[in-house]
Amino acid sequence: MRAMVLNAALLPLELERRNIPQPGPGELRLRVLACAICRTDLHIVDGELPLPLLPIVPGHEIVGVVEAIGAGVTGHRIGERVGVPWLGHSCGCCNFCLEGRENLCDAPRFTGYHRDGGFASHVIAEAAFCLPLALLHADADAARMAPLLCAGLIGWRSLKAAGDDARRLGLYGFGAAAHLMAQVALAQGREVFAFTRPGDLAEQAFARNLGATWAGGSHERPPVLLDAAILFAPVGELVPAALRVVRKGARVVCGGIHMSDIPAFPYRLLWQERSVVSVANLTRADAKEFLYFASTHPLQVHVKTYPLIQANEALADLRAGRIEGAAVLVP
Repeated sequence: MRAMVLNAALLPLELERRNIPQPGPGELRLRVLACAICRTDLHIVDGELPLPLLPIVPGHEIVGVVEAIGAGVTGHRIGERVGVPWLGHSCGCCNFCLEGRENLCDAPRFTGYHRDGGFASHVIAEAAFCLPLALLHADADAARMAPLLCAGLIGWRSLKAAGDDARRLGLYGFGAAAHLMAQVALAQGREVFAFTRPGDLAEQAFARNLGATWAGGSHERPPVLLDAAILFAPVGELVPAALRVVRKGARVVCGGIHMSDIPAFPYRLLWQERSVVSVANLTRADAKEFLYFASTHPLQVHVKTYPLIQANEALADLRAGRIEGAAVLVP
């Protein structure tokens, strides 16, 4: 098998050839069809998250075909297409897991962070955390399915956190997650207001083409006050910027796993029962809900594909904001 491996932060990924692994008890071996690139992968490669034991193969938006099944696994078959998300394991016994909040598990293992991920031709995954993709169209392109497994799932959890009553919704950072959630929000009858990098006219046009009512720079004011805002851009200074454009009682949701420091801001921006909340990881229940929604409301998933060997180029394009939609590696 081939894998793009992170051996040290701030260094390029290196192509390695390895023996094809065998699944252990409770595991599946997948042949990777596509793996989307998430900003979290960039945070890992750039050393912005505490690094686990290295080396590690990044990638946690995986669409693969089951090639081998470990002992004790039921409910999966050879040749089945499944998805592998960020949450690769939860303990099942801590208070959070027992409360149905496995996204906050005290002893989680994340795909592409604690265990090798999908920047590879093959991957081993815990069967209980592999997501069935049978609900999606049988002929769906794997490259366009892959972003649903993080950009879609975290976006969905962020959208739920914004509240069902948020009819006018601001989206900051119009990348992989926002371009999907804009479509979901519109299908739910909401209005979307897109905030992009200042001066990024192409991204603003992209948002309007997807149905956004308004699109502008991240520090511009939309024509009306918003009911909620979701921040997908990992930029702390956008928190007070978003608070300035939401109504009383509104919520600002931080959807990323990492963000630069939030600067001090006057209390009046938070007053009148505005709130700032974060979203962490995902649950398998989130996945079930979102994949059902995606099966009944087909989404336009905009992708730019790269061969596996060009993983570093793809990361560089994501870092520089050169991707419209999502970057996807196709082994």
